[in-house]
Amino acid sequence: MKVLQVIPYFTPRKGGDVNVVYNISKYLHKKGWEVTILTTDFDFDEEYANSLKGVEVIPLKYFINISQLLISPALKKWLKINIKNYDVIHLHDFRSYQNIIVYKFSMQEKIPYIIHGHGSVARVGKKWLKLFYDILWGYKLLENASKLIAVSNEEFIHYQKMGADEKKIHIIYNGVDATFFHNNRQKGLFRKKYNLKNKIILYLGRIHETKGLDFLLHAFSSLSNKIKTTTIIVFIGTDEGYKKKLLLLAKKLHIENALYFIGSVDETEKKSAYYDADVFVNPARYMAGVALTTIEALLCNLPIITTNESGEVIQKSGGGYLVNYGDVIDLKNKLEIVLENPKKLQAMISEGKKYILQNLTWNKVIEQNIKIYNNIMEKTT
Repeated sequence: MKVLQVIPYFTPRKGGDVNVVYNISKYLHKKGWEVTILTTDFDFDEEYANSLKGVEVIPLKYFINISQLLISPALKKWLKINIKNYDVIHLHDFRSYQNIIVYKFSMQEKIPYIIHGHGSVARVGKKWLKLFYDILWGYKLLENASKLIAVSNEEFIHYQKMGADEKKIHIIYNGVDATFFHNNRQKGLFRKKYNLKNKIILYLGRIHETKGLDFLLHAFSSLSNKIKTTTIIVFIGTDEGYKKKLLLLAKKLHIENALYFIGSVDETEKKSAYYDADVFVNPARYMAGVALTTIEALLCNLPIITTNESGEVIQKSGGGYLVNYGDVIDLKNKLEIVLENPKKLQAMISEGKKYILQNLTWNKVIEQNIKIYNNIMEKTT
């Protein structure tokens, strides 16, 4: 069987959606599927693509970036020649130029396609642009898709609000490669590299206004002086224009010396950061998905604090603390509990890890994807 994975960009710096495409493709190939990833050369990471053995990754040249729509004139030509070779098409993210074009060709050739939202279905930010996209293409994409994959119960609801047939919608959480965290557990490497001696509150993800980082700063500034003077916040991830605002807020709150921005790191250094941190905080104000970084951190025995808006797996597994976005006092109190009594969460961490290893390893997740593919192909033959 041949499956075409479509995503506008292919670089690990973009985070969870790319990670999912990488691992779906990797595990499908292991199970004998022929997989092609069709993308653009926007921030394309050739080394990352080459590490995906047995999977063809095709980065078509993009012409212009219009509000994150990566216009690629070469896409039509490629599809005209090649789309007939595939049994099923898996579209990742919702509002993209690639989805518009692939949708048209898939309808012409009667090849079934799936939409995998990755938390992008809701109209959060750029609401009028998203509404414009939906009126022209989005509703048609949902109506004619064979299946829709939601990464959380919340995204399931957003599909429904868009008028999608709920019988088409399947919830599949992001998977994790658990074996990655069983190897080379050497503490101290991250601290030594960056000369960090204080306790570490770790955030890992894009530096973006939707991630709730201002919420974290307000809670940190409310900590007792005893904790505040011996603790730092380490931010790992690509700045998407929000770092400057965070620094201004930190200066206003008199905590600018407690902030460390590392930028993007590779997988090995990310793992080292998990092992050396004291608590992982995901303060997202909105995320219609499940943060993969939260799952990874938990597997590294790191105490977790996340918002209800992004903590569906933590809630199900009982693996950490949940707070409502914007509740500064609650976040501050839970930070103090973790930083003063780190062993208090060990039972929670054990329960969380147990849930993840039973339900969210890629071997488990990929079977759900294959089941959907097979179901679609049975109906089209």
